[in-house]
Amino acid sequence: MFNSHEPNATGHKCRSNDEAGSFTLSRYLCNDPRIDEATQEPENCRDMLAWVECLPAPNITCRVSNGTEFRFSGEEVGFNRTIPCRNVSGYSYKVAVALSLFLGWLGADRFYLGYPALGLLKFCTVGFCGVGTLIDFILIAMQVSSVCVGFC
Repeated sequence: MFNSHEPNATGHKCRSNDEAGSFTLSRYLCNDPRIDEATQEPENCRDMLAWVECLPAPNITCRVSNGTEFRFSGEEVGFNRTIPCRNVSGYSYKVAVALSLFLGWLGADRFYLGYPALGLLKFCTVGFCGVGTLIDFILIAMQVSSVCVGFC
């Protein structure tokens, strides 16, 4: 019944009932991790890895190692997948954004995030005449740059 399908993340052989193929990314959906407000990382983070539940698409049939077959309806958790945790170093996202917004022109955000040289440069140039302050605020608020070390 099962051809040479690749095993999925659990080691089970799975196939779709409506078309042949392996258990690819398009055949399951993983839930978003629950984020701890205090640390801004997944709640179940251990050793820099966290687990999220993944639900196979409807009409996916899997054969487990003992030979039992199971057909998913799209509501059941099929397996858990590991995701990397971010390197959280104790900085508060809210404090960094507030410092960037209100005192960014003095370099307070850079001092807080552990960049005293850049903080002093921003202080001496009044936030690079406001342009650097605006750019830093956007980058910290969007969490897209290494300027927000610890919660990006």
